[in-house]
Amino acid sequence: MGFRGDRAGGPRRAGAGPVAAAGWCAAVAAAVLTLLVAVGWGPLVRYDGRIAVAWHAQALAHPGLVSASRVLTDWVWDPWTMRAVLLVACWLLWWRGERALAVRFLLALVVAAVVQQGVKLLVARERPVWPDPVDSADYAAYPSGHALTATMVCGLLLWLVPRARADGGGAWMLWAAGAAAVLSVLGVGFTRIFLGVHWASDVLGGWLLGAAIAALALSGHAGTARTGARRSPASPSTDGPVR
Repeated sequence: MGFRGDRAGGPRRAGAGPVAAAGWCAAVAAAVLTLLVAVGWGPLVRYDGRIAVAWHAQALAHPGLVSASRVLTDWVWDPWTMRAVLLVACWLLWWRGERALAVRFLLALVVAAVVQQGVKLLVARERPVWPDPVDSADYAAYPSGHALTATMVCGLLLWLVPRARADGGGAWMLWAAGAAAVLSVLGVGFTRIFLGVHWASDVLGGWLLGAAIAALALSGHAGTARTGARRSPASPSTDGPVR
């Protein structure tokens, strides 16, 4: 089934409201979590510590899983890998004539990087320190840049899947893309905690911020029409309504 415009000839934006609401909810949750992290709220700090100790013990006991996690987090789910994938998507959107959407995605990419580095600078949270580390990372801990970037990129790309289905893709495409997105977002969070370079709340903050940026970026485009390939409300040959 193809994409259809509304009666005014523009894209249907029925999903814009819920998408924006979800984005603002994620942003508020991220702001609350950031505040708790910044003030060092006791229950959160203790919970982070218990998770970190337990997972570090598992990392020491499973060196093979550590090696696999390092490959995934340093290459497959690395923020630069994710950004490169989104840049390819932006180029394809631009080539198809959907330039407003391509620019929106590029802006989301820039905003995500600025938010990530800005919050890290403001919170300045120390990373976990181990006498026997299995991996290392630089700069501040909160939020996880890996989790933020993966969530933002996967969210934007997943939103494009129904559009690709309308061009001839099958239902399997949505399921496969959804599974890959969930695996990437959850998987990158697991690797960052498992490798002992982030606290659990760092990952949660990255997820929330990434989801907020993706949802708010899409809120103006959350319809089902392709903005670069709309038909006019009246047929040029019959002057009648398009059916």
